[in-house]
Amino acid sequence: MTSSLRLLNPARDAAALHSIFGDSRQCLYMTREATTSVAETADLLARYQHGSSPTTWAIIDTNAVVGRVTLYSKDGGWSEDAGYVPGKVWELGIMMCPAAQGRGLAFEACCQAIDIVDERAKPRRIFADIDPDNTASIRLCERLGFCYEGTLRSLWHTHIGVRDTYMMSLVEGDERPWRT
Repeated sequence: MTSSLRLLNPARDAAALHSIFGDSRQCLYMTREATTSVAETADLLARYQHGSSPTTWAIIDTNAVVGRVTLYSKDGGWSEDAGYVPGKVWELGIMMCPAAQGRGLAFEACCQAIDIVDERAKPRRIFADIDPDNTASIRLCERLGFCYEGTLRSLWHTHIGVRDTYMMSLVEGDERPWRT
């Protein structure tokens, strides 16, 4: 393994991650356009991280931030007595800096993140919501063992128009191929 994870810090990591979130090609399949400044990227990362900070990581390769991976609970929440209580349904999201793409780092980061959430929360389901034209993300999820569930038509209104989404998932009991 060549990459590692550490908890994301939006202010500290925004400059490195602006190569993703500030690049219109990298943001093509996002619901919003690219950010225009490092400060805007930091604000966006902070908004994205709200409620999922314990499971949002910077991906580190040779001491540099090269991406962001997150798993966030779709049915968990905050409890007065217990603090954050993770749910059983989680969504995976990952973005890699252009210079780090194609080296297997996204796969490594997703494996590490899924292992952490599997250990801590024992999820029933982890899913990915992917634009059907985003073949790199689809191939990554296939490599991770995610199964295709179907296409939801006209689900997202994005900066490039109304888009379908390709749903993939790992459920409790599915093989995690990197563990075998």
